[in-house]
Amino acid sequence: MNTLRNKVQLIGNLGQDPEIITLESGKKLAKFSLATNENYKNASGEKVTQTDWHNLIAWGKTADIIEEYVTKGKEIAIEGKLTNRSYETKEGEKRYVTEIVVNEFLMLGSK
Repeated sequence: MNTLRNKVQLIGNLGQDPEIITLESGKKLAKFSLATNENYKNASGEKVTQTDWHNLIAWGKTADIIEEYVTKGKEIAIEGKLTNRSYETKEGEKRYVTEIVVNEFLMLGSK
């Protein structure tokens, strides 16, 4: 039951090619954004599409596979957990970031 405490599942399309970072330790990190769309009808009966953007990161073997096969526009399904972190800019401003750490993903759509 503990795995249900912080679990995120999304299906969407990549907004840009993943940014791949290799750390000094040799460990790889993939950073990318995913767009999810929700359709509904407004009060006038018009179809409206709402797009939400999500920041995702993946480590290790998952990052290796993402680097090799996933590109801008590809539709993927992901499962992961929500994380929050903060950092300071060069100007001393504190910034907060919410990201999804990807544990698993599946490539969807046509080949």
